[in-house]
Amino acid sequence: MTERRTLYPEIDPYDTFVLPVGDGHELYVEVSGNPQGRPVVFVHGGPGSGTSPRQRRVFDPDRYRIVLFDQRMAGRSTPHASTTVDPQVWATNTTGHLVADMEQIREHLGIERWQVFGGSWGSCLALAYAQAHADRVSELVLRGIFTLRTDELAWMYERGHLEHVYPDLWAEFVAPVVPARRHEMQVAYHDLLFDPDPAVHLPAGRAWSGWEARIITVVPDEEGYAKAVEPEQAVAFARIENHFFVHGGFLRQGQLIAGAHLLADIPTVIVQGRLDMCTPARTAFDLAARLPDAEFVVVPDAGHAFSEPGILDALVRATDRFAADRTG
Repeated sequence: MTERRTLYPEIDPYDTFVLPVGDGHELYVEVSGNPQGRPVVFVHGGPGSGTSPRQRRVFDPDRYRIVLFDQRMAGRSTPHASTTVDPQVWATNTTGHLVADMEQIREHLGIERWQVFGGSWGSCLALAYAQAHADRVSELVLRGIFTLRTDELAWMYERGHLEHVYPDLWAEFVAPVVPARRHEMQVAYHDLLFDPDPAVHLPAGRAWSGWEARIITVVPDEEGYAKAVEPEQAVAFARIENHFFVHGGFLRQGQLIAGAHLLADIPTVIVQGRLDMCTPARTAFDLAARLPDAEFVVVPDAGHAFSEPGILDALVRATDRFAADRTG
């Protein structure tokens, strides 16, 4: 059996900066690896998770110029989602704004074209960016495909779906919501998460974030769960996710699948865990059907997280292969 690939050794950024992008938002950006290497931007998930040092390690640091950034209101970007419920601030955090932010980062760094790498929500934003700026994308590496269609969101957050797979964890998720509102979980959670009272939004944030953290891996990740329910991170993550979800990602229904033909000339790898309970395989198959020239890898023994061995193996093999191709 071929040995599975894993993360490259730990590295530190050689450059970090804060980039003002308008509307009072400032983004944390870091660059690591080889300054003369193949440019790649890592688009983090959530929305709202922020970046982590481990994400640099999916790329060969000798061959890649690795760009990570925290999306609006997440991670080290400001204002932070845990500190404000001001509607005017939240109104300037949409998919369109994030696509424009990525262009500002690319231009600021003087990059002509870059590989766009994204998983989960990151795959959604990567697709939205690539469809808007296909001429700026050298390759796409996508994992755990998520396009925020109504049925995708219902699978994860509404009754009749995952409660049959995780009845115990579902009970914890619905606990903050009064029974009369459990037919509209995303909307009900919006009211809880954006309540200014910490006694209301803190337990709601922990329940929302903890629900996702529990189901993204096949084997429970207790360390990941503990980090996910830390109060500040839990509230920020839950607020940003919920903000995007109740607005359908600020996308037309089915927009990203319908627009996939715009990516036909971009070398693309799609990696999907067969046992993914967060972003089920149906969406990945729908996307792959629209991109017949893409490499489509279904990992039979993996769930959602990029850290799962089979997922990570496929992702590192993809980035290595693209790094070896100097024509892009």
